[in-house]
Formats: sequence, structure tokens, C-alpha cells
Amino acid sequence: MQSQSEVRDSFRLLMLASAVTLVLWFIPFAEVITYPIRIFVTLVHESGHALAALGTLGRVNRVLLDWNGSGVTETVGGAGLMISSAGYLSTTLYGAGLLLLLRQVRYLRAATVGTGVVLILMTAFFGGNLLAWLAGLVFGIGCIVLALKARVRVVHFLMSFLAVQSLLNAFYDLRTLVYLSAYDSSRPTDAQNMAAASGGVIPAMVWAVLWSLISLAILGVTMAFYYKSLRRRAAVAEEISLPMLLDTNSRSAADRSL
Repeated sequence: MQSQSEVRDSFRLLMLASAVTLVLWFIPFAEVITYPIRIFVTLVHESGHALAALGTLGRVNRVLLDWNGSGVTETVGGAGLMISSAGYLSTTLYGAGLLLLLRQVRYLRAATVGTGVVLILMTAFFGGNLLAWLAGLVFGIGCIVLALKARVRVVHFLMSFLAVQSLLNAFYDLRTLVYLSAYDSSRPTDAQNMAAASGGVIPAMVWAVLWSLISLAILGVTMAFYYKSLRRRAAVAEEISLPMLLDTNSRSAADRSL
């Protein structure tokens, strides 16, 4: 069970990371600053496809990243429906899961190291071009160094910022996917792959909207857990402060009687 200070600090750092993210949205040319994060989110997205392929007994040929922020994961076999769905949902799950882990300090460094190890392994086994290798190694090694060398509050803020960016980029990508599914069906997307896998019975727009709704549900559950943590902290604080208040009043009464 997390302590009061852990929940309080986690919430404050989350709010700070969210505020910084929102400010960057309104700064001209801020995309230059957030571009590396965009590449990171794409790497998480493509890693989701790769892990889904491996988890359904498929094979991953390679993961490719493009300098424009897009990516491609080439797979063979496996469950096509799960593989195509895994990209956008894995980004949302990563961001939400990271936020929940960061509520407790004892999971902070483990989550950061875990992120780095997964990225390095994905790069080593499936990196298919220069950008994939560059992003995988820089972010992978960077996470491990951050976890081992940086102060707790620095690690906490940076990982909270990364989690918020992952969630926001996931929703931004889903918005773009809905638009492409509605107005530009010639563009290859995960939703188009799902439509093809279903034999055209379920159109791309349905998949895009479904993934968006699932992502919103994941975010809602995450925020509910955060809210419960704050309520629990408030209840514990009240239980602790009341005995202290009673004890102080008792001592004051005893002093007056003397």
C-alpha cells in the first residue's frame, strides 16, 4: 500500500508533466523539442505489433522507423487481428500502465529499467534500419542510465512526462486514423489491414472508432485508480491527524491542571 507522500508526490509530478506537455502544444515550433518523443512513441507502437506477433506464434522480420515519425513492422504468421490491433492499444496501455506504476516509488526504477531493456532487445533482434537502431539504443540505454544514476524526483518527472506523451500521442494518432479511414482509404493503415483481415465485412472506420473507445476506457480506468489513491490518502491522513489532535488536546488539558 503506497504511503501518503508517495501518492502526493506522484500526483504533483503527474500534474507538472501534464502542464509541461500542454504548454509545448502552444509553443511555436515545439515539435522540434517533442520530435524525439514522437519517435519513441512510434517505437512503442511498432514494438506492440512485434510482441503481438510473437505472442500469437508468428514471426517478426524487422521493425522500420521513418524520419517522418511513422513506422512499419513486418511480420509473418500469427493472429493478424491481434497484431494489427496491438499498435495503438499498446501505446495507450504503456502510458497508462506506467502512470499506475509510478504511483509507488518502489516501482519507479524497475519500470524505467524495464522500458530500456525491452527497447534494447527489440532493437537488437528486429531493428531494420538506421533510425530504428538509433532510437532503440538511445532511448533504451538512456532509460537504464536514468534509472541507475538520476535522482528519484528527476526519474519520476521524466517518466511521468513520457507516460503523458505516450497517451496524448496515441490519441492524436487515433484521431488521424479516424480521419484517414473516413476520407483517404487509399492510405495503408492498421485499420485498413483489419478491414482486409475481416474480408471487408468490418470497415476500417469501425476499427478506428473501436480502438479509440478502448483507449478512452483504458484512460478512464487509469484515472479512476488515481482518484481512489487520492481518496485513500485523504482517509489515512484523517485517521492519523485525529489521534494526534486528541493527544495534543489531552496534553494541553493536563498542563492546565498542573
